[in-house]
Amino acid sequence: MKNLKRYHKLFQDVVKEHQEGGPSNINSRILILDGLNTFIRVFSAVPALNDDGDHIGGVTGFLRSIAANIRLLKPTRVIVCFDGKGGSKRRKKIYPDYKANRAVSTKFNRYQEFATKKDESESMKKQFGRLIEYLNCLPITMLAVDNIEADDTIAYIANEVYTEPDQKVQIVSTDRDFLQLVNDRISVWSPIKKKMYTPELMKEEFGINASNYLLYRTFLGDKSDNIPGVKGVALKSLIKYFPMVAEDRHVDFRELKEHAQDGKDRYKIYKSVIESEDQVNLNRSLMQLKEVDIAGNLKMMIHDKVTGPVDKLNTFQFKKMFMQDKMYTVIKDLDTWLATSFNTLNAYTSL
Repeated sequence: MKNLKRYHKLFQDVVKEHQEGGPSNINSRILILDGLNTFIRVFSAVPALNDDGDHIGGVTGFLRSIAANIRLLKPTRVIVCFDGKGGSKRRKKIYPDYKANRAVSTKFNRYQEFATKKDESESMKKQFGRLIEYLNCLPITMLAVDNIEADDTIAYIANEVYTEPDQKVQIVSTDRDFLQLVNDRISVWSPIKKKMYTPELMKEEFGINASNYLLYRTFLGDKSDNIPGVKGVALKSLIKYFPMVAEDRHVDFRELKEHAQDGKDRYKIYKSVIESEDQVNLNRSLMQLKEVDIAGNLKMMIHDKVTGPVDKLNTFQFKKMFMQDKMYTVIKDLDTWLATSFNTLNAYTSL
């Protein structure tokens, strides 16, 4: 009875918000979570153990993270995207060394909790599988499409599915590639920096127009994906010698190249930019998310999935698994946590 009253109050709060000019339907504020990015981050950072001494940081860290984002950002619909099987194949065909360093570069700062690296890997796989079961109980949409990386799926949803001016999309990830998508409708929340990247913050932090962030990144490269940058072309030097990137307009590589022609014998950076054309073009093909390479039938499937109905919160099954996994040492007041984190979102499934 107590939980029923709490649910009723939260539902009334949603109705009141609509009456006061707030979101009027489930597609007003879309939160898209970069699933694997979040899971790896919390697995390595959260040392939580259950009563049996088993590491549960991947599961509890993810659940607490998504709940905190919901309470903070107040979305009307939540979508969690994961990499599909074979998602990197397309980019590896373009550049065989794409993500070649991933297997050896990922290091977890909780290694001491596992007897061996194999135990750590098995724990990660087990927790990830269990996490999917928990997420299936929540009023959210999960998505993983074979041969497509989560980055492309997220970009497609943000750029091509929710396109109305009154539909706001918030992407949650520490992956800086998503910053190229920032505009008046799409923002990116960094859970580590606790910053919401908008066009204004992009200009303030980087000194360039948000639409030129991708151009800057093609020079910077991406060590995490093993994408090499262009030596000698950093953000400050780019702004100094190519001031047009800081203007409130989009700039492409061709304009930079033309600008560099006259001074290529006087400034080393101009020569570097001119000679980097092939590398920049390669990097752009690997990093750009504005025009994702997804087949039409898959786009239709994604569209239908992320705009369709959302299952309601399955409190009974969630609590059953929660007790089986003995996670009450980490989330102590489960009923209140579920109510404050998911009941308002749950109410939107009926609107």
